[in-house]
Amino acid sequence: MTRASERPTEAFASPIIDLRQYTLYPGTRDDFVNLFDGQFVETQEACGMTLIGQFRDLGDPNKFVWMRGFDSLTSRMQALNEFYLHSEAWARCGEQARSCMIDSTDALMLKPICPERAFRLHNPALRPALESPPAPGLIVVTLYYLPDRPEPDFLDFLCNAVEPSQARAGARIVGLFTREYSANGFPRLPLRENEHVVVSFAAYDSIDVYHRYLTAIGQDGHWRSDVYPALVRRLYGRPQVLRLSPTSRSLLRP
Repeated sequence: MTRASERPTEAFASPIIDLRQYTLYPGTRDDFVNLFDGQFVETQEACGMTLIGQFRDLGDPNKFVWMRGFDSLTSRMQALNEFYLHSEAWARCGEQARSCMIDSTDALMLKPICPERAFRLHNPALRPALESPPAPGLIVVTLYYLPDRPEPDFLDFLCNAVEPSQARAGARIVGLFTREYSANGFPRLPLRENEHVVVSFAAYDSIDVYHRYLTAIGQDGHWRSDVYPALVRRLYGRPQVLRLSPTSRSLLRP
């Protein structure tokens, strides 16, 4: 299988991203994916956003996870206003989308820890058609919750101790983000604003590759005895892990 780093990509360092997790009514996710990928991708990008990725959560058949990027806080506010208040696509299909949702308030506004740790995306001009098969592979999102804002020493520990161990076991880290603490410029869409979190994104070419990664890191004595215990001591609770399968039109994919 061709690795993502060997495929045509473009540099992408959006300073602001939204990570959104929707809980849908049972049995509606595939219809929601078709609606979203068919009606809300190019139409949101026309308002000034980048549709980074859309995913089925493999751990919950009723969860849909997606991300969009913005050039700045100001452009975020402008783009969201344009799409939700003025776009024909949302006026036409918004109620149908809302009818599938039990909850749409699980959302974080994030920023890369530095430009080099943002995503590198496939060229949007090469985005597959809606009828294409789902993208192979897996994106695994790990949310590290902290008791306070992340300090440089915690980020250094992630970059210099945690990620090297994960890489040796077979992880391919594709992004590292912290919460953006600026005010939400579009309060019509609430955000989780009372939490401190660092979010890591890793890519695997298949679920079997991910399982081999779990076995390898579980057998790593240095990880078990030193790195993971030191990581957990720094956290507020255990890490949250999302195993995400990209939809056919997701730009972020292995």
